[in-house]
Amino acid sequence: MNILGYSTNMYGWTERWKRDGKAPDWDAIFRACAEASLDAVEIDASSDKLALARSHGLRVSATYVGLPLHVPFASIDADRNVRPFAERLAAAGGSDFLINADPLDWKQPAAKTESELMQQGENLSRIAEILKPYGLRLCMHNHAADRANAQGDLRSVTAYADPQVGLCVDIGWAHAAGCDPLAWARAHADRIFAFHFRNQVGVTPTEDLLEGEIDIAALMALPELNAYEGWLSLELWHPQSMQPKRTMTEDVRRSIRHLKTLLHPNPTFLT
Repeated sequence: MNILGYSTNMYGWTERWKRDGKAPDWDAIFRACAEASLDAVEIDASSDKLALARSHGLRVSATYVGLPLHVPFASIDADRNVRPFAERLAAAGGSDFLINADPLDWKQPAAKTESELMQQGENLSRIAEILKPYGLRLCMHNHAADRANAQGDLRSVTAYADPQVGLCVDIGWAHAAGCDPLAWARAHADRIFAFHFRNQVGVTPTEDLLEGEIDIAALMALPELNAYEGWLSLELWHPQSMQPKRTMTEDVRRSIRHLKTLLHPNPTFLT
């Protein structure tokens, strides 16, 4: 693996801030990210957020957006929902445009038909073409919590999208949906451009990467991932269904150290 660095999705941070009774404050959150030994963050690289992140020594690795992708392409409104985010990400020096295949209704997500998955793959291919002049990689992030839609979204990329469309494999959501993220990695390593890391016990997230049902050590040791070149991004999340013992900063720092240990067993590599 050629790891570009360690990054984080921001949802878990803002939710933990709210859980702790604090109003989310980007300066404080970015400071905590830096203290957790992160190299970068996944944000919409607006000028104010970018300046704050950089003031704490953080890069921008990716931007994360969610859109229904199984609809006619015109309904996506790429000029409004893709291009501005891509322009800001490219200007910030980021590399990965992460896009979530949203259902039309999050409260009642319906199974997508095969024709809708084909449409989703075609739309992803068209979005990848839009991103090409910006030098950005398009990665579809799996967020479905049920097996049918999780496998369908995966198939929309591997069976129906252009090879320039990649996967951001979220191992936590894959596991919660009843899928095996290690099997995904073995079968589709050449399409994996990014990772989101969280461990789980069933559908419940664990506090950090060290505990849970996902064998992260086995994942990191897969020979199919030897050629992986990209970020390792954390998506730790402390919902009300679990009781964290530590701060998000401590859990992220512990998780990064764990990943570094798996990649470099010699402790002289650790910081």
